[in-house]
Amino acid sequence: MHWERQIFQNHSTVSFEKLALEIFQFQASSNPVYRNYLKYIKVDPKNVQQLDDIPYIPIELFKSHEVICEPNTREQVYTSSGTGGVQSQHIVHDVSIYEESFFKGFEHFYGAAQDYTILALLPSYLERSGSSLIYMCEKLIQASEKEESGFYLNEHEKLYSQLQSLEKKGQKTLLIGVSFGLLDFVEKYTLPLKHAIVMETGGMKGRRKEMIREELHQAIGAGLNQENIHSEYGMTELLSQAYSKGAGRFSCPPWMKVTCRDVNDPFSKSKNRGGLNIIDLANVYSCAFIASQDLGKIHTDGTFEVLGRFDYSDVRGCNLMVG
Repeated sequence: MHWERQIFQNHSTVSFEKLALEIFQFQASSNPVYRNYLKYIKVDPKNVQQLDDIPYIPIELFKSHEVICEPNTREQVYTSSGTGGVQSQHIVHDVSIYEESFFKGFEHFYGAAQDYTILALLPSYLERSGSSLIYMCEKLIQASEKEESGFYLNEHEKLYSQLQSLEKKGQKTLLIGVSFGLLDFVEKYTLPLKHAIVMETGGMKGRRKEMIREELHQAIGAGLNQENIHSEYGMTELLSQAYSKGAGRFSCPPWMKVTCRDVNDPFSKSKNRGGLNIIDLANVYSCAFIASQDLGKIHTDGTFEVLGRFDYSDVRGCNLMVG
């Protein structure tokens, strides 16, 4: 498709909307699950003329259906951790699009991966296959070209020694970890990091009780002497990530956009609070328009916060298709 090369541009509002509408029309005709969903909710693609008209597919359909455009060719299938039961799966037609998305997204917010030693503390992800986060970190670690870069399962002592060594050298470091892994680490070791960014990827994965983000960041920050804990917002069903450099305020790369829907009516927009709807143009061969289960708040500068999750989902059309 000619617009693939246009996805990762520094979009204006106009160019983003134009490309999103083109991708919508392509997916409305080529993605059987999305096409059927549009029929269920009685939306004629010909009547979708602006960004606000585009319907978002309930994210739950990634658990029950193969959400991919025809002709259903695939290079990779990423799966969720499945802590809540059935796993979501994201069938990826072209892995190079995912790679371009996470490399350009990381560079947009942090610069080149080569500038960092990257230490990934991702125990629950390393213990299973099919994680898109592991794939991303693996490629970033390779791109960093630092011999010290690598993954850690539960080797906290080894990680502590490595961080000490990198601090002594003054080496710019990214410590990226699942929330419970970072908490487990700081309960054993404290270390005043001056040359590192600490980034949590969210999720207790059933290992610890859930905490509000402020409490989580305070605990990790106290152990590692960090005023701002960074965060990565990504999910199996997306090929792009948003990042927060502190206070849980996330920014999207130029090819991703987050808006709110009314919590009681999934087809009504909400100005600044509600369920988070995500446009990810990198999802060009699956579905670029996803109604997530996250609750959030949109700020006037376009950043967003994640405030929690829906306890249940009852979305018209979704239930019909699952049933």
